[in-house]
Amino acid sequence: MQSFEVDETKRIDAVIATTKQLSRSFVNVLLDQGKVSVNGVAVYKPSFKVKAGDHIELDYAAEAEKEIPEIDLEILYEDDDCLVVIKPEGVLTHSKGAFNPEATVSTFIRPYTKGMEDNRGGIVHRLDRVTSGLLICAKHEKALQWLQKQFADRNAHKVYVAVVKGTPAQAEAVIDMPIERNPKKPQTFRVGPNGKPSVTRYKVLANNETHSLVELHPKTGRTHQLRVHLHQIGHPILGDTLYEGEPADRVYLHAASLKLTLPNGKKQRFEAPIPSTFNQKAAV
Repeated sequence: MQSFEVDETKRIDAVIATTKQLSRSFVNVLLDQGKVSVNGVAVYKPSFKVKAGDHIELDYAAEAEKEIPEIDLEILYEDDDCLVVIKPEGVLTHSKGAFNPEATVSTFIRPYTKGMEDNRGGIVHRLDRVTSGLLICAKHEKALQWLQKQFADRNAHKVYVAVVKGTPAQAEAVIDMPIERNPKKPQTFRVGPNGKPSVTRYKVLANNETHSLVELHPKTGRTHQLRVHLHQIGHPILGDTLYEGEPADRVYLHAASLKLTLPNGKKQRFEAPIPSTFNQKAAV
């Protein structure tokens, strides 16, 4: 824990960055994760104004003082309620509680949000770190509730593409298998009788002797659902070594399309181009 007293009225991010010689991106992560308090009360907004005499406390280890790379995500769509971004593979959607000094989708969208002051503020749904593609984010609480209801009621239609090992026996089929956490390997999931209902429809788009490009329509939204289902039918995703996929430069899973009704009542479909390497892996 580090602390100091403020001697002027100024934005909190600027005060901390100047006083502690930290980058603004690092300070934003501290704020995002609730590691900053003013007079004993947690502060999340970089624009929060502190005044002379205020007492700031920072909850982080000295060895965590390092430069955090700036993140610049492509914004596909924006209005007064939400924005749609394309998340690159390797980027976290949001931090998971423990201090994690890296930029996330959550830290990127923070300047666009109002009144949502936690490390998941504005995050409607998530993609695994290894997955690239579309994410819709809310700018305010009312929009967040509206969009989350779209997902909860299964009115948000998501389409993914993946490169998998081999070629499924059926060109198009539905995988209906319950998914549960794997007690022998808690960071993973598996198909099991005590799992939650999980349904995925797939269609083979292209294939060669070693790989197939498949289109995936998840009807439910379980953690690791697509990865578990494809592994279970014997066609793990290329690069997904967590689920016995063959090693590759990345996990070949991409959120390509999202269709839903926006808070303004407009029905919209968004698309993120499939990375060229996906087609190349399944090319004849």
